[in-house]
Amino acid sequence: MAGFSGELLKITLIAVGRLKEPYWRSAQDEYLKRLRPYASIEIREVPDAPDGLGVNEALGREALAIERALPADALVVVLDIGGPTRSSEDNAEWLEQTMARGSSHIALVVGGSNGVAETIRSKADETLSFGPITLPHNLARIVALEQVYRAFKILRGEPYHK
Repeated sequence: MAGFSGELLKITLIAVGRLKEPYWRSAQDEYLKRLRPYASIEIREVPDAPDGLGVNEALGREALAIERALPADALVVVLDIGGPTRSSEDNAEWLEQTMARGSSHIALVVGGSNGVAETIRSKADETLSFGPITLPHNLARIVALEQVYRAFKILRGEPYHK
């Protein structure tokens, strides 16, 4: 854990849409609580496009909102089904290497039901996929938080309660 210092990493999760259902909010709150000792986490919700728009127009509107929400100083990771996959251990190693290179702020971008516009992918430093399955964007958001939490537990050599 050479790159893991006592300084808290800042993570900004940018997500299209709001978590309306209480079970999604409860899951998010649980992982935010678990992550407090390891990182400073900020959730930035951007509005999803209204119903009735074509896919391209919806993606374009959401892309504008995502662009405004992107922190200027962050390493941007877009969650995208077309990106490479990593195991939990590989995620932990990536996180350690990212911190060792001096990155102190990571922005994770979770698109809406149509995914993420190419303009956002082109701004990404990296893309990451949770596999070839399609996840509802609310669930992808929770999985992203869980994987960050798991990576920190792995880096610290702490048990992960299953």
